[in-house]
Amino acid sequence: MKKKQKGRVLMQAYLFVHFKEKEDPDGEAVYFSISKDGFHWQEINGGNPILTSNIGEQGVRDFTICRTKEGIYYILATDLSLARNFKTKYKGSWDNVSREGSRNLVLWESADLIHWSAPRLISFGSEPFGCVWAPDIIFDSEAGDYLIHWSSSHPSNNYGNKKIYYSRTRDFKSFTSPRVLYEKEDSDIIDSALYKDGETFYLFVKSNPNPAAILLLQSQCITGPFSIIPKFSEEMKKLEQGQYEAPTAFRTEDGRWCLFLDYYGTKIKEKQGYVPFIAEDISFGNFIRSDESFSFPYGFKHGTVLTINQEEYNRLDSAHFI
Repeated sequence: MKKKQKGRVLMQAYLFVHFKEKEDPDGEAVYFSISKDGFHWQEINGGNPILTSNIGEQGVRDFTICRTKEGIYYILATDLSLARNFKTKYKGSWDNVSREGSRNLVLWESADLIHWSAPRLISFGSEPFGCVWAPDIIFDSEAGDYLIHWSSSHPSNNYGNKKIYYSRTRDFKSFTSPRVLYEKEDSDIIDSALYKDGETFYLFVKSNPNPAAILLLQSQCITGPFSIIPKFSEEMKKLEQGQYEAPTAFRTEDGRWCLFLDYYGTKIKEKQGYVPFIAEDISFGNFIRSDESFSFPYGFKHGTVLTINQEEYNRLDSAHFI
């Protein structure tokens, strides 16, 4: 959908990198969907995976994607295959996954979004994390590097409540020692997504159990400290508690913010996937659920939206991935 603003035609588009919640391993792979307006989405590559992992656990979930200042694209993913390992290696226990999961992330890189490198595992030193889940990437313009953040359990609290950790990199090959980005003593904190608007940083996280909901926090510094935005929490109270995760957000071309939350609170696979919320201004935290304005070909699972241009959109739309 093309929109006019101040006499010009807007050509911003969007790429959604995600996986599919399936019981067989091919769901735990990289899938692409694209949109011209951020509201109406279409699958590409015939709905087949774009990338698969043959390293680590041989399954990948919880994707993030970024475009560097040099024009290189990176995809980062959780190294985890529940389809292959949940009932065997982890004995059907999420507690075992969080204590004994992979300490690595899986990374791909590309110069054009079409041709991708082989996957490689990256780690953040010898820190004895029980798991490394759900990475996200943001460029720090002041430091001139990239901040990667994720959720992990740690033996320091007997693998109890997870925290959000971060590491910095300039080349996606060497990484600084992990530090805590955000923690909450009375809650598990996972699924972080960090954005900058103006001079303020906004951090979405999933909290459980106090509250069992998505939180939106803000800070004037990329590494915090972060404070909760109460209005957003009021809106989240209107939802069924403990049934949403994996926030991802982007700014639409008309200046609004769109937030997608992954609804997993049903055993009916067809009803799982992202639901949309819209806010005129992220700082107010007043995100309103807007299902009727959006259309999805299927239930996208835990991913990230990257703003792309018209040329990138056309390239993806016509590509034939092997």
